[in-house]
Amino acid sequence: MTTAAQKREQAKARYDAFLAVCPSRKLLERISDKWVALILSALGSGPDCAGEPRPMRYSELSRLLAGVSQKMLTQTLRSLERDGLVTRTVVPTVPVTVSYELTDLGLSLHETMRGLKRWAESHMDEVLENRARSEA
Repeated sequence: MTTAAQKREQAKARYDAFLAVCPSRKLLERISDKWVALILSALGSGPDCAGEPRPMRYSELSRLLAGVSQKMLTQTLRSLERDGLVTRTVVPTVPVTVSYELTDLGLSLHETMRGLKRWAESHMDEVLENRARSEA
């Protein structure tokens, strides 16, 4: 039988998101946020998910991500920058230009996020039908 202390030690020895004390669980929680998925998809391949990764200005992201508040977009970009998934570049122009770009670490996650976005878009009709059947 494994005690709580032993589980904590296991979590320190290897990352296992099934363990409540594992730091990878917090990371999983962060990257499963809808705004994170959409920001990574946008930076990784643009609005149609068909382009190449490129830097985007804050205003570009704000226009593309319908429904995101300024506060939420700012908080999400800051957390992605803190985790090393996104870089923020400030160009001292008038007015100041700020752009965001995926790091190598962010690019490594981008493909998965783009796949999730595409899956959601291609299976939405089926999910809606199942919901309607369930509610009937």
